[in-house]
Amino acid sequence: MKSYKKELTFNIPKRRMLVNITDEVQKAIDESGVKEGLCLVNPMHITASVIINDDEAGLHNDYERLLERLVPEKPYDQYDHNGFEDNADAHLKRSLMGRESVVAITEGKLDFGPWEQIFYYEFDGKRSKRLLIKIIGE
Repeated sequence: MKSYKKELTFNIPKRRMLVNITDEVQKAIDESGVKEGLCLVNPMHITASVIINDDEAGLHNDYERLLERLVPEKPYDQYDHNGFEDNADAHLKRSLMGRESVVAITEGKLDFGPWEQIFYYEFDGKRSKRLLIKIIGE
């Protein structure tokens, strides 16, 4: 069984942003040489998520509205966690959206259904953050 690890670094210019990373993940699979296996993709920070869904601007806007309705960024003083950093909402948004995604690899490709893409979702940007891609298989 092969094992391959790659890290990506992001420096998102805004507080929140979705980044389509499908091509980067597929590139890592190509580099790994794995044809059949699994690919784990997870942010290495507690204020970001990796999700799989459609790459459609309306849906991305819907995510933002939903998350702001459920866990508004402001006022900062509504959260006990805020103090050194005003990012309690980012931690909660990550809890709602989940941590990582695992995707099957079949014939050397991400085994996605129609329209599926993989995204890094940053909730507390404006600084350097890492993402882990871990591939195992044959």
